[in-house]
Amino acid sequence: MFEKYDVIVVGAGHAGCEAAHAAAKMGSKVLLATMNMNTIAQMSCNPAMGGVAKGQIVREIDALGGCSGIITDQTMIQFRMLNKSKGPAMWSPRAQSDRMRFAETWRLTLEANPNVDFWQEMISAIIVEGHVVTGVRTSLGIDIKSRSVILTNGTFLNGLIHIGNKQFGGGRTGESAAFGITEQLVDLGFSAGRMKTGTPPRVDGRSLDYEKMQEQKGDKIPEKFSYLPDNQPLKNQKSCWITHTNGAVHEQLQLGFDQSPMFNGRIKGLGPRYCPSIEDKINRFADRSQHQIFVEPEGWNTVEVYVNGFSTSLPEEIQYKALKLINGFENVKMFRPGYAIEYDYFPPTQLNLTLETQLIENLYFAGQINGTTGYEEAACQGLMAGINAHLKNNSQDPFIISRSEGYIGVLIDDLINKGTDEPYRMFTSRAEYRLLLRQDNADQRLTPKGHALGLASDQRLALLQAKVDETAALQRYLKSEKILPSEANTYLEQCGTAIISEKTSLAQLLKRPQLAIDGLPHLSENIKTSLKEYPRDVQEQTEIVIKYESYIHKEEQQSKKQLSMETLPLKNELNYQKINSLSSEAKEKLTKFRPSTLGQASRISGVSPADISILMVYLGR
Repeated sequence: MFEKYDVIVVGAGHAGCEAAHAAAKMGSKVLLATMNMNTIAQMSCNPAMGGVAKGQIVREIDALGGCSGIITDQTMIQFRMLNKSKGPAMWSPRAQSDRMRFAETWRLTLEANPNVDFWQEMISAIIVEGHVVTGVRTSLGIDIKSRSVILTNGTFLNGLIHIGNKQFGGGRTGESAAFGITEQLVDLGFSAGRMKTGTPPRVDGRSLDYEKMQEQKGDKIPEKFSYLPDNQPLKNQKSCWITHTNGAVHEQLQLGFDQSPMFNGRIKGLGPRYCPSIEDKINRFADRSQHQIFVEPEGWNTVEVYVNGFSTSLPEEIQYKALKLINGFENVKMFRPGYAIEYDYFPPTQLNLTLETQLIENLYFAGQINGTTGYEEAACQGLMAGINAHLKNNSQDPFIISRSEGYIGVLIDDLINKGTDEPYRMFTSRAEYRLLLRQDNADQRLTPKGHALGLASDQRLALLQAKVDETAALQRYLKSEKILPSEANTYLEQCGTAIISEKTSLAQLLKRPQLAIDGLPHLSENIKTSLKEYPRDVQEQTEIVIKYESYIHKEEQQSKKQLSMETLPLKNELNYQKINSLSSEAKEKLTKFRPSTLGQASRISGVSPADISILMVYLGR
């Protein structure tokens, strides 16, 4: 009935889809197994892609040749570049998506690849011979052979849904949990744990009074995620809206705290610290009189609305009564209540950097099974697992991204070397070299690598080379083109910056924080004409490189220095307690784990990049 596959991917969420796509595009024969063909790439929680640091990950996936960025562009209803008031290291693209179209487009994309087959059924076990995985077994008892297996089970492994005092098995509302794999893996020697996540109620947008809310429009000049030119930026966008909870809402919610599974001990797993439930926020931040609520449409044509910021597992009647006390929600109709879900995960310290397990050869884990949270974190792990499964099957060197090359590298390095006991979410603060890992230059960092793998197309590489050439040409122009005080000073005064007394290059002027590259055309018609030759993305990247040239150079030097320190030995008898500048946590962890090298020390949870710098100084380096 089945041929022997190169790769079997178990689970068709964001990790599973990227894994199947990557391995198949590179030439592997792939089987994507899912319990429900109608929920491939389902946006189980909020209908959005990207955000702080997450947007950088989507750009990196795209630069390597993955699909998340392209599909987001095809199905977005709003685009915003977050943190534009901060430095470029913090700029993060985010898109509101059409949830139904996103899932449909992913499925059609996978169906268009002849190397991808599908099977709809629960996978109840993996087949292991010796210490090597050789396939999977379905709930019907069907054995399907393969050279490697990638588990991307999401929240389905022994999933348990909580709403007030009610609890029932499920991997998502209306969908069954998956059983058998956890127990088998534990028998094979893996350690497992429990985590939890939650989701807010969905409501009928027709029942909301938007005049009582603050409108949140998309960017006036929206961008997109993919570096490919196939999809054009949005011309029309849907607005999101902002409202707030209040004292009355909090009082109503508190009436149900005794029935909250989170507070009465029924939920054992740890939830995401940075995305707490509304009851957790009220409990932890008792001094706050209100909390922000983002009202997010789920698509172009549906009336369903996602109530971001109101994640809860309280009884449904408490949820409903509290919602009605929010400004604009007085007449709300609820489609379904929020809920919490507990699920099994496997501490990722049991993996290699390729995401292959240490115990069972050719078995890979990706996504929430590794303790992460978020579509983007899952998708990039799936991509890397798919790439490495194909490479190993073909006796090729593994593909690993370093911390200085991408947020993907930061994420995987954190998981493998530090582990996590709470849902891991990516932030820009987790990266030591975030000025190097910007959202605008992911193609320069990773597209040549993706092309060498056979994943990024020739078109991508050609587009990148054109962009690099144009950026270099624009830099040369700005450094060579000089302007007289008589031409510049009136505009400089208008911008609130010092006038010049001699001929000055445009690059020198652009280093000033008050000036932007799109303001230079005000200086002269010749400059205006010259800049018109360069696309917007080239102008933006050139401006960043010129403005932050010294900082970028400093990070590049630090990155090289850190790499050279990777094998620097640390004496076992080193007394960390006497190094006063180290943080208390670093002293404790270094004393406990006794790392043999500086590189190993840098990957101990609780030892920060600042602590590593202090150690380098202490060692005379």
